Amino acid sequence: MALKTIFLDRDGVINKEVNYLHTIENFKFIDGVFNACRYFQLLGYEIVIISNQSGISRGYFNDKDYQILTKWMLEQFQLNSVKILDVLYCPHGPKSNCECRKPKPGMILKAKYDYNIDLSNSWLIGDKESDIKAAIAGKIKNTILVRSGHKINESTSSARFIIDSINQSSKVIVS
Repeated sequence: MALKTIFLDRDGVINKEVNYLHTIENFKFIDGVFNACRYFQLLGYEIVIISNQSGISRGYFNDKDYQILTKWMLEQFQLNSVKILDVLYCPHGPKSNCECRKPKPGMILKAKYDYNIDLSNSWLIGDKESDIKAAIAGKIKNTILVRSGHKINESTSSARFIIDSINQSSKVIVS
């Protein structure tokens, strides 16, 4: 049976936006993120994190730094009774021609094929229009744009819903 999944961007959705975040000391979870994720799990959703991490290609930090931070983040989720199915990231810069960097849907499609995900019954929560564009390109129609990260232009957004933070997602995702 295909899985229904909540795809989460990391920076601005899970944690407070910090440009090129790569240290545990600077990582601050968004209020309510663990409650929201436990709620998703109660509804039967798996959780996959997808994140552009161009700081690697720009030389601000390396893959090892990213892995250390990700391991710590996953431990925090586990300590808060949240299971993350997978974390996918794009280490490439904005001028690369890769298929994984959002707004391209490469990370979504990889997760779909790796885990037999039903994209038509899945959601994506992001804080940038590029997240929403990746979802649409990947055939995810259920999209939420949060105001807790980057500045957004709500009048031109393609997001289905716009909310202040992930902690309000239970008002939108109800089944």
